[in-house]
Amino acid sequence: MISQHRKTVILTEGALCLALSFVLTKINLFTMPQGGSVDFELVPLILFTYRRGWKWGIQIGALNGVLRILLGGYFFHPVQVILDYPLAYAFVGLADIHPFWLGLIVAWAGMTASSVLSGVIFFAQYAPEGQNVWVYSFMYNAPVLGIKYLISGIAALLLWKILERELAL
Repeated sequence: MISQHRKTVILTEGALCLALSFVLTKINLFTMPQGGSVDFELVPLILFTYRRGWKWGIQIGALNGVLRILLGGYFFHPVQVILDYPLAYAFVGLADIHPFWLGLIVAWAGMTASSVLSGVIFFAQYAPEGQNVWVYSFMYNAPVLGIKYLISGIAALLLWKILERELAL
């Protein structure tokens, strides 16, 4: 059983990571035409997950998705909202799997699967004529999310090493 004080500390840390995640969405490296971008929003979520574990990471990731839709996300259909926001971001919580890079790959795969499914169900009209919609959705989502996870993973790892050394985490 976790003490009330420890739970308060973890929730406060999670709230700070959510706030920082939203600030980091403003540092866009590039944005895709039908949605999605490469930015640094995942860095604090990955750090939080790595520090507090997958159970907390999944919750904070899902909450990040809910907040993203409430603060200007793209709403097309209720199921699309779930797939693209809370479910997709909940997968960031799987970044806690060790070793670090395996966790990032699993988290990327989960978020990509959720986004691909959303693309197949709700955005098939964007696929070029004659192209398999699954292939199109995968080719649209996987590279963007892959770059996002790669950049965020490197930044999170570097920050973790600094925090570990300076704060004795």
